[in-house]
Amino acid sequence: MTTRKTSSTLLAAASCLALAVALPMHAQADTGSYLSGIKTHHLATSAVPENGDQNPYAMATVPATVGGLTKGDLLVDNFNNKGNLQGLGTTIINYSPATGKMTTFATIPATLAGCPGGVGLTTALAVLKSGWVIVGSAPSTDGTSKTLGQGCLIILDSKGSVAGTITDADIADPWGNMAWIDNGDTATLFVSNVGFGTGGANTAVKNTATVLRIGLEIADGKAPVVTSKTVIGSGFSSTPDASVFLIGPTGLALGKNGELYVSDAINNQVVKIADAATRTDSAGTGTVVTKGGKLNRPLALATAPNGNLLVVNGLDGYVVEVDPATGKQVDTAALDTDEAQTPPGSGDLFGIVMNPSGKGFYYVEDDVNTVVEAK
Repeated sequence: MTTRKTSSTLLAAASCLALAVALPMHAQADTGSYLSGIKTHHLATSAVPENGDQNPYAMATVPATVGGLTKGDLLVDNFNNKGNLQGLGTTIINYSPATGKMTTFATIPATLAGCPGGVGLTTALAVLKSGWVIVGSAPSTDGTSKTLGQGCLIILDSKGSVAGTITDADIADPWGNMAWIDNGDTATLFVSNVGFGTGGANTAVKNTATVLRIGLEIADGKAPVVTSKTVIGSGFSSTPDASVFLIGPTGLALGKNGELYVSDAINNQVVKIADAATRTDSAGTGTVVTKGGKLNRPLALATAPNGNLLVVNGLDGYVVEVDPATGKQVDTAALDTDEAQTPPGSGDLFGIVMNPSGKGFYYVEDDVNTVVEAK
């Protein structure tokens, strides 16, 4: 995702043009395609809160009404500050589909004890049934990855207040959109870490990124406590980048047979890690599910109701639907056709999440700092 020059003019244009738009979506179609049923896209909300933060990254829907959270609402975080500097965003917004209103759920201090290097919120975001919210940080002090800090996972309560951090040697710039298993009093998180040796002036690709499984215990009224940590994937490629800050494994999604799907952005592929919740060792970089084709730097992943994966591209404005059983790319759809980028929509997409109603999905358009609903 590129650094954006966003203005009120751009936001106003988005409001006028994206309220209800039917796009010429499908580059190809096939029986069993989920995307073929998506007909319209409309602007849900701006993602810019009162402090001016920009660059929406992570998206997660609220599974239960607890404290300041309402079931069905959508949380979205921002990676850039109001000056559009990457790695300095500190806010999470809450969008209510019921009311159509956007509010600020959390504004996290820019300097936080237990989070080395500061705060810059990434696409690693989980919302648990108990009301706890966990978000990743890959911070910078100047908007570039030359000053990349170690980062952390930040624990927030259901009202958006910081309740703690998770920081140790296994966590280095938690980057990819989290997958999780939520049992109420326990939870299992899956998050990619891209920062091992990645920051600084050296822009060489490092094969040091990991996928980490974290076990949590959640007692009534108390913040989650880490009970276990296991590296289940390792050797993934990552690199700092002048325009997009970091490139590395980004999308994570659990499959129906216990596998974890991971988008490997640099190698332009989606892989799977078998027995993700139970394995005791690393699967390395996993097994390739699909590679190349319509993929164009795959980023966030979501699982559609038909079991297929929806994969958003970082280098164009498309989402690709993949049958994980066969690896076939069964359909594609143009989500962002902004011709200000080359190719259209390049760098504009990042987060994607299914609507909990089962109808359609939400995605962010980073070029105009908005959340769009497709259905």
